[in-house]
Amino acid sequence: MVLCIDEKSQIQALDRTAPILPMLPETPERATHDYRRSGTSSLYAALNITTGKVIGALHARHRAIEFKQFLITIDREVPDDL
Repeated sequence: MVLCIDEKSQIQALDRTAPILPMLPETPERATHDYRRSGTSSLYAALNITTGKVIGALHARHRAIEFKQFLITIDREVPDDL
């Protein structure tokens, strides 16, 4: 088994201040230019390149403790024989 593990820190959780206007005939979908910040999050992900399965986790903080928890999650998700 081969896993590719990566991390992306400080993903901004954004929310538009108004709903996105739907597409109409001959009119593209429109969204407001401003947004409301809802904090940041860290994304950890592992991809099993053989099956295409992704194991992912979001954490509010970006420390070694959260990365170790993610590695434990991977260990639980992967079958013991691998």
